[in-house]
Amino acid sequence: MSASRSTRRVIATLVASVAALASAALPAAADGHGRDHGATGKHSTITIGKVQYDSPGRNDRSNRSNRSLNGEWVEVKNTGRKSVELRGYTLTDKQGNRYRFRGLLLGGHSAVKVHTGKGRNTLRDVYQDRTNYVWDQRDSATLRNDHGRILDSKNWGPGKGRGAHHSGR
Repeated sequence: MSASRSTRRVIATLVASVAALASAALPAAADGHGRDHGATGKHSTITIGKVQYDSPGRNDRSNRSNRSLNGEWVEVKNTGRKSVELRGYTLTDKQGNRYRFRGLLLGGHSAVKVHTGKGRNTLRDVYQDRTNYVWDQRDSATLRNDHGRILDSKNWGPGKGRGAHHSGR
């Protein structure tokens, strides 16, 4: 019986060790460790969606009306379930024009349009308060988080394919 009791103790110790290792590894696997997460340590769900770079209707660039300016926009999407605070995130074009998000909590599975002109910010629309157009017919949009890490970029125009998309993930 002594051998049997020793065997049971060894097996019990082994089972407890395996259970402890498995429970420690489970959260790591669920968190997605082993993938590239960048500076935040998490897989980003914030991306660039649609881009309206050529204001609808007649636009000869001499018309700098606010309505026409707000006809161009870049959509920023949250593809995840959880809300994300966009404070400090930036959206830039090829020429270096930059829009920095102030406090905006972007809900899960939702989007916000960043318009060029002036307007009143809401949960669905924010405004750069510019008086000149930003998004040219041959341009790009780059989205960075509050640490400066590129989350997503989109290029368009001749030779780029309309709306060519590159994710920084």
